Amino acid sequence: MTSNPVTVTVAYHVVPGREADFHTWGWAMLGASSRQQGFLGGGVLVDREAEWHVVYRFASDSAATAWENSIDRVQWEARTEGVAQRTGRQSVHGSKEWFDSQAPVPPPPPPPSPPAKWKLWFVNMSAVFPPVLLFNLIVLPYLGGLNPLLRTLFLCLCVTAIVTWILMPRLQRFFKKWLYPPLQALRGRHKRRTAQVR
Repeated sequence: MTSNPVTVTVAYHVVPGREADFHTWGWAMLGASSRQQGFLGGGVLVDREAEWHVVYRFASDSAATAWENSIDRVQWEARTEGVAQRTGRQSVHGSKEWFDSQAPVPPPPPPPSPPAKWKLWFVNMSAVFPPVLLFNLIVLPYLGGLNPLLRTLFLCLCVTAIVTWILMPRLQRFFKKWLYPPLQALRGRHKRRTAQVR
């Protein structure tokens, strides 16, 4: 083993509501990287609201570069589309507190369970009801002479656009702690651990 290992930290901004998917992806990707020669360890960490970090350690800079340029790594990165956006990469040479020098990938903690269906129903209803009510009270009375099929299509197009791009992202952020309490506990454990290390 080289005396100058490298620790790479890749930062991601996770789409609100997709934290559990990213958590699962990160540990699965590290499982694949553990088969790469020179791999020493890795982990998935969360910091602040939507900033996540995938950290992995290799015995040398060349081993880390070989993994990052591999087809497998590119394919794994492509799977984050719609889930997270990569925002940065940082590498540190030499010893690092994240892992023991020859620690294998620890078994991943179970991902946060999805929210209860009644909670999802409540959030969806909170997003859909206001625009449907407003369109029925304000817009549709002026479209009474329009073909019912076209009138319904117009209503669906407008409401789904408002819900998808305006209301749902805000409601998911507002209800995040209520929808994903296990994820909040995971963040709390990481923050306490970080404070202890400092």
